[in-house]
Amino acid sequence: MSKSLGISIAGARCPQCREGNLFSVSLLSYQKLSDVNKTCPVCGANFHPEPDFYYGAMYISYAFSVALVITSLTTINVLVSAPKLWMYLSMVVFLNALLLPAMLRYSKVLYLYGLSKLKYRGY
Repeated sequence: MSKSLGISIAGARCPQCREGNLFSVSLLSYQKLSDVNKTCPVCGANFHPEPDFYYGAMYISYAFSVALVITSLTTINVLVSAPKLWMYLSMVVFLNALLLPAMLRYSKVLYLYGLSKLKYRGY
């Protein structure tokens, strides 16, 4: 039974077989956090189609950060009647530190799914 596209992206699975892990360590590990496996452990798909392929994922990571800043600033403006500068700064720093692992990983996942030539093959 094949996994859906959304579940495969959320689980950081191989775009070709949707079974193998893209990353060698879990999301909760801070060692080698965003190192992508060279190949899929299940189907052998190449996760590094060219040198420095994942540099483009920085743009997706930047978009995640901008969305996080806008969302947190808007939330503070709605919830607090007269917010201080330290509230904005501490909220942005805290949320970025908390969500950085997920933003780094999923920027690479979305970049690989969107721009690689790997297509799903149901085995």
